[in-house]
Amino acid sequence: MGDTRTRARRGRVVPWVVVGLWLAALVLVGPLAGKFSDVQQNRAVDYLPDSADSTQVARIQDELPGGESTDLVIVYHRDGGLTAADRRTAAEQVAEVADTHELSGEPRGVPSEDGSTLMYPVSSTGPGQDEEARNAFVDEVRELADSGDGGDGGGLSVEVGGPGALQTDMGKVFETIDGTLLFATLGVVTVLLVLLVLIYRSPFLWLVPLSVAGAAAALAMAAGYGLHELFDVTITGQSGGIMTVLVLGAGTDYALLLVSRYREELRRHEHPYDAMRTALRGCGPAILASSGTVAAGLLCLVAADLNSSSGMGPVGMIGVLAALVAMTTLLPAVLVLLGRRVFWPLIPAYGSEPRARRSLFAAMGTSAARRPAAVLVGGAVLLGALALGTLNLGGDLKQEDSFTDRPESITAMRTLAEKYPDRSSRPVTLIAPTDRADAALETARTTDGVADAAAGRSGGGWTEISVFPTAAPESPGETRTIEALRAGLDDHGTYVGGPSAQQLDLADAESRDRSVIVPLVLAAVFVVLVLLLRSLIAPLLLLAAVVAVWGATLGIGGLVFEPLFGFAGTDPGLGLLSFVFLVALGVDYGIFLMHRMREESLAGAEPEAAALTALRTTGGVIASAGVVLAATFAVLTTLPLVGLVELGFVIAVGVLLDTFLVRTYLVTTASVLLRRWMWWPGRLSRPAPKPVREDRADREGNAEREPEPAR
Repeated sequence: MGDTRTRARRGRVVPWVVVGLWLAALVLVGPLAGKFSDVQQNRAVDYLPDSADSTQVARIQDELPGGESTDLVIVYHRDGGLTAADRRTAAEQVAEVADTHELSGEPRGVPSEDGSTLMYPVSSTGPGQDEEARNAFVDEVRELADSGDGGDGGGLSVEVGGPGALQTDMGKVFETIDGTLLFATLGVVTVLLVLLVLIYRSPFLWLVPLSVAGAAAALAMAAGYGLHELFDVTITGQSGGIMTVLVLGAGTDYALLLVSRYREELRRHEHPYDAMRTALRGCGPAILASSGTVAAGLLCLVAADLNSSSGMGPVGMIGVLAALVAMTTLLPAVLVLLGRRVFWPLIPAYGSEPRARRSLFAAMGTSAARRPAAVLVGGAVLLGALALGTLNLGGDLKQEDSFTDRPESITAMRTLAEKYPDRSSRPVTLIAPTDRADAALETARTTDGVADAAAGRSGGGWTEISVFPTAAPESPGETRTIEALRAGLDDHGTYVGGPSAQQLDLADAESRDRSVIVPLVLAAVFVVLVLLLRSLIAPLLLLAAVVAVWGATLGIGGLVFEPLFGFAGTDPGLGLLSFVFLVALGVDYGIFLMHRMREESLAGAEPEAAALTALRTTGGVIASAGVVLAATFAVLTTLPLVGLVELGFVIAVGVLLDTFLVRTYLVTTASVLLRRWMWWPGRLSRPAPKPVREDRADREGNAEREPEPAR
């Protein structure tokens, strides 16, 4: 009786204490969470690899007199040829820009050969590294360069492009990410509401995990801000957006698993507190291992050479850990305080039995178990066929093709590429030691593929040189010119950078990072799975499954990105980031399934029965979690950057493929075929000891010695 009263008192006090601690923590971290967006950095140097030439160029430029320069190109164009009035308008507007802003040198117009276009390169060090000042400068130049009709009835177009304008347009896109994510997340909330109502037939339950996810997001943003301030971790708009998606997606997965198990235990325990304790003991290891695999996989990104990728690792890990802490402390406390009525109108009463219903996943598992070898081979062939679609993936995405809606800077870039085929409008920037600047300038001018070169600012022992290739930006010809410059200027101690060189360095770093991080992620996830499942075969099976899903999903991307979506290339980081997320997140559902399978095996179930029982009991939860996680990452496809659209599509499709094909059919049938070998070399791989058989004489002797029952 005393133990019962103690448990009842604990069940009333502990949840209130947990909720109180969370409220206090949210009050303390709220101001820090509000500063998270302020520390996001979206300059090119924030994405570049630390060791690259282009990174050194960008950093040295910041230290030159005036700091970082904002380089623009004002483009005047009229089909059929510019008029005299057009040229006067252009000269007047550019003069007004020069009078209004402090420019580096006097702007000079460069006409195209066909006379239809006139470009004015404009550069200013006034804004420096201040992003707001740079954006204001670009916006003001665009206002001043808005020509109207050019003086003779219209037809004159004016566009402001160049690296500075492109950077401003890119920054404005990232500024819209939070708002777009918010509205798209409302759609995910609707999906979650429908799922929870269908699964639990409760109109109120969905509010609980979503409210807890909001608290987890606030905690993650505060921790992300602290990470930046304490360790100078790079946080970009991309990593900040993905962290929010991870908190919502992973948190919802953990909530679905916990709530499902809690609902089961409420029928076996009188008090909600006891039911929750049992539920946490039952699914807690799976949730912990699941978050551990995701956190370990993301943390491997710290080894990346790219600043954006290495920063995304700890930022994403913080999001997952915040979701874990919230869903294993705050969510249980709130559910216990709300009691059984949170499941209204179908409240799981103590001692009741769940209503027997036909399980779709039981039917699917049974059908797969009839011919497991055929199902396994057929599924593997299907994944392999889909993976062939990777052969259709486009080359690396160019900057001009990286927006879903083309901004003004990109249209200006395309106009210049068309009208100035023999001269690039985007210079390659050299940074040479000042005492060797003349030699570097002469070498640059005599390099094949260079149209012109000119020395610029000097300071701190360095001199800036602008080199104009003859080939268009990010074309094979320009790439050969940059490589020739780097080879010819290596002895001069000169760095070769600029926007096009940055894209080359990004692609090279992505290739290097894939070769380093992919093995690290596989090893980290494998270790976590071995510790959880006490087996070597089961972890290898799960890893093989998620790698197959990754290849098949990239293949699907190759079949739709260009033919269906019209994308002109593939983001260089797609392969690595999709691998990390699909392996780390995809293993989650394998953990949920395998952990329950292991529980059933420990309880004495035969391997086939254990596999089918695990699928029947966890299939609905895994399906619901998969749909929600896929919908969460699909939010990225609403953003105006092709790279994020491709990443969101690949992860969303991969999660669905993993949920409904690989987990349901392939892992289950492989488990049926492997039987106890699945758990090798653990004790579950050995047959259970047979009961000792007594002979007839022993049974008769035992019977004689048994006392007669009392009358």
